[in-house]
Amino acid sequence: MAMNVGSPDSDEEEVNSTINTTPLVDVMLVLLIIFLITIPVVTQSIALELPKERNLPTQTKPENILLAVSKDGDIYWGVKLIPTIDELVERLKKESVKEPQPEVHIRGDQEVRYESVGRLVVACQRAGILKVGFITEPPPNVAQ
Repeated sequence: MAMNVGSPDSDEEEVNSTINTTPLVDVMLVLLIIFLITIPVVTQSIALELPKERNLPTQTKPENILLAVSKDGDIYWGVKLIPTIDELVERLKKESVKEPQPEVHIRGDQEVRYESVGRLVVACQRAGILKVGFITEPPPNVAQ
């Protein structure tokens, strides 16, 4: 039996220099399907109306209570150190019965732990203070 393999000078064995794009198209279609399935999951969220930012200058009144928290967590009423939270609550309770009730302004050091500021807010809540504000420094590039 004879077998014809083909001669080296035949035109059948030309080099194919084109790129096979079938695997590329398959991968792109799979990625497209994955993105179409996952995008609606990512964009779902609860409809909320977020508060609008307001930057109001501080109305300094003599009856306002100014509390400060140092970076070490020390609490100051004006410039006087308050040693314990219980003492702070007792002083705030005396102020909360005044009419009109004074506002509490909290100033926290930039490096203070959130826990220390949170303790002040809880102390104000325990004492019955209704208005608590936070004093911050505005950014230097804000035009007025």
